[in-house]
Amino acid sequence: MYRNTYVEINLKNLKYNVKTLINRYKDYKYYFGVVKADCYGHNDIPVVKSIIDAGCNYLAVASLDEALIIRKELKDIPILCLGIVNVKYIPLCIENNITITISNLEYLNSINTINNNLKVHIKINTGMNRLGINSKVEFNNVYNLIKKKHFILEGIYTHIYNATNKETTLKQYEQFEEIVNDINLNEVPIIHVGASEATEFFTKRDYANGCRLGIAMYGLVNYNEIEFKTTFSLYSEIIQINEVTNGIVGYDGAYKVNGKEKIAVVPIGYADGIIRKNTGRNVYINNKEYKIVGNICMDMLFIKVDDSVKVGEKVEIIKDINHIKQIATHLDTITYEVICSIGKRVPRIYVNS
Repeated sequence: MYRNTYVEINLKNLKYNVKTLINRYKDYKYYFGVVKADCYGHNDIPVVKSIIDAGCNYLAVASLDEALIIRKELKDIPILCLGIVNVKYIPLCIENNITITISNLEYLNSINTINNNLKVHIKINTGMNRLGINSKVEFNNVYNLIKKKHFILEGIYTHIYNATNKETTLKQYEQFEEIVNDINLNEVPIIHVGASEATEFFTKRDYANGCRLGIAMYGLVNYNEIEFKTTFSLYSEIIQINEVTNGIVGYDGAYKVNGKEKIAVVPIGYADGIIRKNTGRNVYINNKEYKIVGNICMDMLFIKVDDSVKVGEKVEIIKDINHIKQIATHLDTITYEVICSIGKRVPRIYVNS
């Protein structure tokens, strides 16, 4: 870390958030810590370990690549791959005890292995139309074929696509129940239908014994009764201050100075995930708000400052949970994208205070 630009990951706060959620949802047996996309941009094994230490007893990832990185360090924790694993890599899943998702009959038919240690979860499409079994007939065929192939059916799940909408969510639950109602769900070890928001906003289904904790672990949701703690902050520093009189700032002369202004240069840019749409939103220096001005460069950006600001001072590019939400509004996006966009060129520093 040679440019004093880094993400600070607060592991103590992360554990607090996870423990608070698990304590709130006491009636589940399985708590899936969703650690895909490098733990939503938090990155690395210390974050995964903290999530496990706080009480999650299963992990979920998007790809086999992510699963194998974790498995190299953590040998015992169950890991579910939510995405589709290419058939030729199924032996790797068996070898490394990675559970795969079965999302359609054609895919299941393509898996030919005499090894009966393959663990699977069936995903049901209840309306999002991304991955999943689409009908009762297809589900029954998949269910029977899994038994025939002697694979280990460990779980069944679905994904709620708009958990703030009661009508569509209840329809998804009904669709799930309709598709699987020819089998006894009590005979399936794990049923998980809700991710963060569905788990919070809807009563636990009697058949569900698992829930998936994703963005809520990082505090980036709005729950009335939980005051989450900040886990992700992004810092840089001022490397130069220019006094500009009736001039322009940055590429294309996008920012024009009328009169005299002080413009600070900060070594972070769109190559780090601070895309150009961040122009116009605020950052913090000494707990005071200042605006990003001009076109953001690949490796640097500009901040309009006052006389109190000095070279070398810390800049909070992303301050806390509330700031992340403000940034998401400014960028017309969601909090997930704000933190996932910060690239690996920016080091992660882990703190426990």
